[in-house]
Amino acid sequence: MAATQTKPIDLYYWPTPNGWKISIMLEECGLPYTVHSVNIGRGDQFKPEFLAISPNNKMPAIVDPEGPDGKPISVFESGAILQYLGRKTGKFYPADERRRVEVEQWLFWQMAGLGPMAGQTHHFRIYAPERLPYAVDRYTNETNRLYGVMNRRLADREFLAGDYSIADIACVGWAKLWERQGQDISDFPHLKRWLDTVLARPAVQRGLAVNAEDRGKLDLATDKEAQKILFGQRAL
Repeated sequence: MAATQTKPIDLYYWPTPNGWKISIMLEECGLPYTVHSVNIGRGDQFKPEFLAISPNNKMPAIVDPEGPDGKPISVFESGAILQYLGRKTGKFYPADERRRVEVEQWLFWQMAGLGPMAGQTHHFRIYAPERLPYAVDRYTNETNRLYGVMNRRLADREFLAGDYSIADIACVGWAKLWERQGQDISDFPHLKRWLDTVLARPAVQRGLAVNAEDRGKLDLATDKEAQKILFGQRAL
């Protein structure tokens, strides 16, 4: 892969915890990129040109015009994009096998645990058309358990996998929304210290700021059209 990026990477994006992963990573790596907004509340993710890049009709996705052997490559799934960019740049994703495994454990923990559980917590606490106490308690409690896992992990280290890595980048966008998930960050002092440290990084702040104004354009709590698109998806 190219050592120096001469053409911008195309980032297909909306400012959500999953989208933030990639805008933060691109900023951290100093890679040039062009943002293409994918308005998930208006169905942009179902357009044929986007499905050609992301067949799961989810953002983020990227197209790197300078992929392996200098040929373009598209990548979907935020975890896979983080790994790809980490390999491409040699940053935040160590080549040493033991250190890489350490990072991957926490990356996949986020992909399979923190993201889906916190996402369901958002849904049932904020967006569900009716209050379902069992679902609210189920996902809020599981998110609380996962916060506890992070808190214990961070008790004796600065970052999740030792050095700052794609594992931290994957988690920070979810953890910063702790209030929406019914959590009290003061209950998790080591997690709070980590969150404050990561959010203070200039590249993280720049990544979170990308198209930040678009979050205000989509209110899933009241926008029935967006709810229908996002929560009523069916196989085509």
